[in-house]
Amino acid sequence: EPTVRTELMEQIPPIAIFLQESRPKFPTAFFEYLMPIVVRYLTDVNNQVRKAGQEALLILLEQDLVAQSDIENKVCPILLDLSAPDSDDEYKVEAVNIICKMASMLSRTTVEHMLLPRFCELCSDGKLFQVRKICAANFGDICNAVGQEATERLLIPKFFELCSDSVWGMRKACAECFMAVSYTTSPEVRRSKLSPLFISLISDTCRWVRQAAFQSLGPFISTFANPSSAGLYIREDGTLSIRPSAQDVNSNSCQPSNNITLMSSNANAP
Repeated sequence: EPTVRTELMEQIPPIAIFLQESRPKFPTAFFEYLMPIVVRYLTDVNNQVRKAGQEALLILLEQDLVAQSDIENKVCPILLDLSAPDSDDEYKVEAVNIICKMASMLSRTTVEHMLLPRFCELCSDGKLFQVRKICAANFGDICNAVGQEATERLLIPKFFELCSDSVWGMRKACAECFMAVSYTTSPEVRRSKLSPLFISLISDTCRWVRQAAFQSLGPFISTFANPSSAGLYIREDGTLSIRPSAQDVNSNSCQPSNNITLMSSNANAP
């Protein structure tokens, strides 16, 4: 009965936490019994059961309860199978969504070697625009997960493709995550490649794309600032913030901080 399997999946995370806290008494119970169930339910025939399994998996990864060997030998192979070109459409959409969500929870090596090649393939999926849209919406997170070298070598060409996609929703999603992508690249790539690309989005024929680009204009410009002087950093939720200097923290003055001034002056630097 699907409702029974769904309820079971919802109980997996608290059971796993209990087993982790009681590991001396149950050293292998989670890996031998619970993890195989989670992996199996990722391919369940029922949609609700699969979603429950996906949510359970993300919670387990967030709590760092899944061993690296299980991630590489059990979880990733299943997701790669589900996101293969000949996979069922519904399974593929779910798989790319879970890949994007779990990227920030895995090691850079695992993401780059096991998931990044498939993500790049999915960015060019000509069959399902839903797949490309998920890739576009999460592009900044993937860039952050793999770092500057892999971003510039493998992801930036795919980002260019998505920014010129025939579906306007794709271009809008790219505009919305532009700052996160820019933050991961070198100043030279920002200047020579991303700046012209951003101009194309801000001049897009679709007003929704233009509106999203204008909303991202300030954050994109801020990535040109010198972080050491402007105090800019990216929070875990992907938003841009300004870290106050020690002088600002210790000062009781009501004078405005110099951070904004520095950011504005550096933003126009070549």
